[in-house]
Amino acid sequence: MSSLLPSTKFGGRRAFVLGVFLLMGLALWARAFQLQILDAKFYQQQGDVRHIRTLPLAAHRGMLLDRNGEPLAVSSPIKSVWADPRELIEHDDKIDLLGYALEMDPGRLRELVRKGVENKREFIYLRRHVHPRIDKALQYLKQRVQIAGVNIQREYGRYYPSGEITAHVLGFNNIDDQGQEGLELAFDEWLEGTPGKRRVVTDVLGDAIEDIELVADAQPGRDLVLSIDKRIQYLAYRELKQAVQRNGAKSGSAVVLDSRTGEVLAMVNQPSYNPNRFSERVGGIKRNRAVTDVLEPGSTIKPFTVAAALESGVFGADDVINTSPGRFNVGRYVVRDYRNYGDLSLTGILKNSSNVGASKISLQLEKDQLWRTFDRLGFGQSPLVEFPGAVSGSFPHYSKWSVVRQATVAYGYGVSTTALQLARAYTALASDGLMPEVTFQKLNGEPRLERVFSAEIARQVRTMMRSVVSGGTGKAASIPGYTVSGKTGTTHISENGSYADDRYLSQFAGMAPAEHPAMVAVVVIKEPQGRYYGGEVAAPVFSRIMAGALRIRNVNPDGKQVYGVHAMSVVNDR
Repeated sequence: MSSLLPSTKFGGRRAFVLGVFLLMGLALWARAFQLQILDAKFYQQQGDVRHIRTLPLAAHRGMLLDRNGEPLAVSSPIKSVWADPRELIEHDDKIDLLGYALEMDPGRLRELVRKGVENKREFIYLRRHVHPRIDKALQYLKQRVQIAGVNIQREYGRYYPSGEITAHVLGFNNIDDQGQEGLELAFDEWLEGTPGKRRVVTDVLGDAIEDIELVADAQPGRDLVLSIDKRIQYLAYRELKQAVQRNGAKSGSAVVLDSRTGEVLAMVNQPSYNPNRFSERVGGIKRNRAVTDVLEPGSTIKPFTVAAALESGVFGADDVINTSPGRFNVGRYVVRDYRNYGDLSLTGILKNSSNVGASKISLQLEKDQLWRTFDRLGFGQSPLVEFPGAVSGSFPHYSKWSVVRQATVAYGYGVSTTALQLARAYTALASDGLMPEVTFQKLNGEPRLERVFSAEIARQVRTMMRSVVSGGTGKAASIPGYTVSGKTGTTHISENGSYADDRYLSQFAGMAPAEHPAMVAVVVIKEPQGRYYGGEVAAPVFSRIMAGALRIRNVNPDGKQVYGVHAMSVVNDR
């Protein structure tokens, strides 16, 4: 009987072991059943949370184009680096390496990640719009060292091919591609796109390895065709910059308008900046002086004084005014001319830029007659132009005028405007009394026009203004082959409630060809050193800009080799 005991004991152990393995197998099967069947949805969701992400699809902004389809502002793909701080904080030992790859201070990067964790953020930007060099360094680092939670996102950045030449007109965008200045801001809603979304599978490092679905497609922004002619813009910028530098001036502006439609063909300022460089987008250099800086127009307003005189019926084109002895007492104020011009016709008053003659005209008119003329031209009113920050200037109601104010307004003191408003006012003379609304968009239909003068009066004044260029203070504005009508202006700059004796604003406003003007241009040079008369400083700039613009737009010459003198050879007239 004892011989059967070992066999029985062995059989019991085998049964026990088999039972244990059977139970383990059943447990594993049960666990697998639970994972694969009962809890499959839960664990699938958990896996999705860890490896499926919804990423944004950037939408590129619409282009800004010049009137001929040349790109002025475009959106180009660019990369940004972002991270999930909860994952990145677990790789604190690798943050130094990451900081070097991103060209960031490791301490600053570590602080950025820490704050992201404290604020329970799942997404933080580490660096926006990185240089390709940084992108390459980051990709190399991720291949060599596993750093979870760091990802690359494609965005769009704005690029301005013409740089500083169009900076003040176009403005610029912020890092989120939203308009901040200029036309980028004015037409931000039109230009901006609608971002999309896509669902992707990511690897253990968080990099997208497979697209699952397109949740929403990105919708690009709409292009906008501007009135700007890139060729004229470049020409105007070059000539203005050279003039400001040559005269040691503080600043300058130039505006060129299509005289019939009011389209802005060029608008430039000095000093300028490169909008492609964030470091240059600082301070007052960003402002578009042609629409934000007010100025007293000085003698450039005298053609409108003469127009008001003709319109009143009090004066005729051939009437003569005695300006002797070159000064005129108005109360305690003395109006002075450059010299004693004696008897002057209305044409002579413009040709010689007589302050005395303009004042005597104004004082023989009713206050409201002069005021209504200037008011119709838009002085002191909102400029009604699609440009942020455009100012209205100042032109007090005639009920507030003293006798002195009535006299000085006639030659451009006591009224403030901008270069753009002055240019628009001149379109009324250029377009036979019809003044168009100013626009920065290329027009496809007919312009909106307002009758300011009769066609006869506009032509009369335009003819008188030819004498300013043919033999008066504006000879330097002449253009070989074309007739020019225009007016010089030189004003003292106001400071602390009085006028500075040694600070001047040099101006010229004009149009060409004089018989049927195609364009109007205004040039303003602030605080030139040495020479300061508008005829010496601003008129030559007008000549060069307008001469080039006429050729660019294929405007036929209408005159001889004008006045037998080249525009640039005359520098000794006011």
